[in-house]
Amino acid sequence: MLAFFLNALRLLKAIARSWKDPHFKGGLLLCIFMLASGTVFYSSVEGWNWVDSLYFCAVTLSTVGYGDLIPQTDLGKLFTVIYIFAGVGVFVALFAQFARALIRDTK
Repeated sequence: MLAFFLNALRLLKAIARSWKDPHFKGGLLLCIFMLASGTVFYSSVEGWNWVDSLYFCAVTLSTVGYGDLIPQTDLGKLFTVIYIFAGVGVFVALFAQFARALIRDTK
């Protein structure tokens, strides 16, 4: 449990250090926008509640993909294809920024 808290602290330090970088701020805002827009879409089109919609967006864009929620409508499936292609790159860029900040911390 101690290792979890130490890693969480390192991540928070990396976020604080990255906050000065305008690319990081833009990437973070874009990630928040991607999660929010997907949440609204799935809630309205698929009829999922807000928590399930946000959960599906986070699992999808992080490429974990548990498969417990699946879009049932054709519009939902088409949106998901576009959402994945657009969103995965955004999340990878943000996490690459986290990694750079964490590597700078260890040097």
